[in-house]
Amino acid sequence: MRRDTFVQTIAAAAAIVALGASALLGAQLTSSAGRHKLVYTDRAEDGDPPQVAIGIAMGAFRGVFVNFLWLRANTLKEEGKFYEALELARAITRLQPRFPQVWVFHAWNMAYNISVSTHTQDERWQWVQAGIRLLRDEAIPANPNDMLLHKELAWIYLHKIAGITDDANQFYKRKVAEEWTINLGEPPPPTPKDRSAANAINRYVEWLTPVAEAARTPEELARRSPAAAGLLRRIHAEVGDPPDRTLLRRYERLKALERSAVRRQVEATMGPNNAAMLALMRDPQYADAWPELLAFVRRRTITAEYRMDPLRMIRYTRKYGPIDWRHPAAHSLYWGAKGVEEALGRWHEGNKRDFDFINSDRIVIQSLQELYRSGEIYFNFLEFTSGMESFYMASVNPHFVESYGEVLGELVQRSWADQPDRPYTVYAAGYENFLKDAVRFFYRRGQFDEAERHYRKLGALTIGGRSYAQLNDPMRAWDYSRPLQEFVHFELQNERILSAYVAVSEIVGALQGAYASGLLGDDEELFRAQFDYARTAHAFYMQRQLRETVAMGAQAGRTEFLDRDFRIVAGQVFRELIMLVPVADASAMYNRAPEDLRRFVYDLLAETYREPMDALAREQTGESFNGLFPEPTGMTAHRAMMEQRALERAEQRIDVAPK
Repeated sequence: MRRDTFVQTIAAAAAIVALGASALLGAQLTSSAGRHKLVYTDRAEDGDPPQVAIGIAMGAFRGVFVNFLWLRANTLKEEGKFYEALELARAITRLQPRFPQVWVFHAWNMAYNISVSTHTQDERWQWVQAGIRLLRDEAIPANPNDMLLHKELAWIYLHKIAGITDDANQFYKRKVAEEWTINLGEPPPPTPKDRSAANAINRYVEWLTPVAEAARTPEELARRSPAAAGLLRRIHAEVGDPPDRTLLRRYERLKALERSAVRRQVEATMGPNNAAMLALMRDPQYADAWPELLAFVRRRTITAEYRMDPLRMIRYTRKYGPIDWRHPAAHSLYWGAKGVEEALGRWHEGNKRDFDFINSDRIVIQSLQELYRSGEIYFNFLEFTSGMESFYMASVNPHFVESYGEVLGELVQRSWADQPDRPYTVYAAGYENFLKDAVRFFYRRGQFDEAERHYRKLGALTIGGRSYAQLNDPMRAWDYSRPLQEFVHFELQNERILSAYVAVSEIVGALQGAYASGLLGDDEELFRAQFDYARTAHAFYMQRQLRETVAMGAQAGRTEFLDRDFRIVAGQVFRELIMLVPVADASAMYNRAPEDLRRFVYDLLAETYREPMDALAREQTGESFNGLFPEPTGMTAHRAMMEQRALERAEQRIDVAPK
């Protein structure tokens, strides 16, 4: 009897301890589940679809009810009833927030199906943005480690915005460029050292670092910089802007206006809020406070509104290259790479079949390819925010060539479909085409050593230390044994220039070669040959590609990676290149260039160099600006022509009404 009593006492004590631990752990688990959004909705809120209240009331049968809603939403989508499907998808995400496929369905419906049924570019953009915000602001926070949601968000940026399938894609690209000019300011201006990828990367890291290291709260800002906190209070009192994108947008517009030729006319008609802000920007007592304040507001905007981490942005810049965040592929790269990294933390041998790394990794590498093809952006922010269509051109950024091959080696390790013993692999085929583009670009640019080096890589076709050169192609050995010049000319047969990306690479590469090797090298014959090739290639692409695009029933504007006016393209590339070389070389290029090219760069050179050079001339330690860069004739007519082109771009907005 005593033994039974002892056992019962021990059992009772163990039960009491277990119940106590259960209560304690249960409270902690419930709290953790709430913090990490691992629970289903248990109450309906104002504005919820009625299905949410019904699902909650069904208790244990909620799963069955959600399955019914899911089937019904799919049926409505197939019937073209997108708005009704949207309402049901919203109910499902409220009832089961950890169901990634419904979030994807919901976002896709908005960004793709509903957007193309609207009548203006602005309406389309609002729906594309709605799909992005749903995934970024709601789905991923509720499912932070889910690779599918990251992949789908990256795909919208890469396919819908960076691609050309939507007739309004050029407008989308400008909107992203506007958005991130506001968020981060314009990227660092080019310098002669940017010809080195390492130097370009370091400058972009230096550009992002103040944002990453900025104060987190207004209190921390006040401790770090009382002047910045005081400036923020004055902005709030005199301008009325809170410390968010509203303040950043006004600041960036006024900063762009300060550099504009129409500054005096606009300033004369400026409203009181803009006038007050401009006065604060010019006030010398706040010269050191503005950088602190802007970094604080930029960090707050990027982390709170865009759910992005500036430290991760810096890490990706170091790994992938000098990323211009005004480019949509920068954001497909960010979200694609982040999704893979989050999933790798949960991936092991036992669950590897549950993770689709191949498709997510392919979005990462396609984003890098897009940054190579069009990662150098020229965008007139002031024009666009003033309601004009604005100039926008995206051209080749060769700094992503090396990182493409390096990252590809990492991705191949995870891909069962890309082993070197297979007769065909997607990664190897993609890398082969990528290297062909790089070889042609460097050749046209006049960098024959670089072209030859990548041509040898093309022949060997090695990825991550593994050779893929034995792919089943009987002509391969012959293709890559020809002289470089013969290979380049052969590559452009079969009207290959009709590809938008190839056209941009050929035209921009030839122009850069004309300027760097022809003008700077004082070789008139080479300059004319390269320049005429670029002009001919531009005319051929515009005449054939745009005509065939329209013949297929699409809008011509969607394939316009380059301006239709070759003068604008040639002038913009000249502007880019002349800022990358030292002043002495810039002067040599400028004075050897035709006068119509000089007109495109004169105002920029004057804005950059006139004041410091004239100051040195007064001290008799240097030559005056006009001595090195004499003003070309016809500048008044040129400025009027550029203003007229801006007006024409505004009138050429694409009609996206459903046909």
